[in-house]
Amino acid sequence: MPLSVAPHREFPGVFWVTLDDGSKRPATINLARGRTVYRERLVTSEGREYRVWDPYRSKLAAAILKGLRYLPMNSGSRVLYLGAASGTTCSHVSDLLGLQGRLYCVEFSPRSMRELVENLCTYRTNVFPVLADARMPERYRSLVGQVDAVYCDIAQPEQAKVLADNCDQFLADHGGAMLAVKARSIDVARRPSEVFKAEVEVLERRGFRIKQQIPLEPYDKDHAMVVAEHLKQGIGEKPKKARGPKPG
Repeated sequence: MPLSVAPHREFPGVFWVTLDDGSKRPATINLARGRTVYRERLVTSEGREYRVWDPYRSKLAAAILKGLRYLPMNSGSRVLYLGAASGTTCSHVSDLLGLQGRLYCVEFSPRSMRELVENLCTYRTNVFPVLADARMPERYRSLVGQVDAVYCDIAQPEQAKVLADNCDQFLADHGGAMLAVKARSIDVARRPSEVFKAEVEVLERRGFRIKQQIPLEPYDKDHAMVVAEHLKQGIGEKPKKARGPKPG
């Protein structure tokens, strides 16, 4: 049994569960009561069922434990999730968004997509699976509408570019973006700090304002979470005036 459950001060829908050993873990209210997704611990307090969020299985949980200050999603938000895999983190995002929210889950692997459908979509009406390659957002443009946030967790090179390309297609002005940078998936020969810096520079060139960068050790080695705000016209850029024909 948990010693206590308390709401997160900054993030509605996220809670702190104090366990028997005195440790604190983030948690979300279970949208599919009685069911687990990855054998996570369920705790009940005052009639509510909470799912303890494992930071070793979810980079978003690790970021929260490491001092995340900006979470661009809450109840009713529309979120595009790139690299959904079998749905571990997606399931907690689904809890956060609630029944009024929408979570579009893009995953390239048919096997992972089957697991996501079986574990999440069957029991959660706010999760919409998209079997597609996140590098080609134009191919699922008809399936995903405008969103409030884009979350990217893919094991491919050019991770920042993939995030930015999807934001150009789907993200509302001044929407939020989160990028879980996997340094070893980008370049095993470079220092992780150099990879993180390069990915951040890509985002800045593409019109993002970086709000926070969080190393995820000890939960994930050589990983960092980058949180940004997307400014469609670029940082400090004024709207461009239409140019007429040059004088003859």
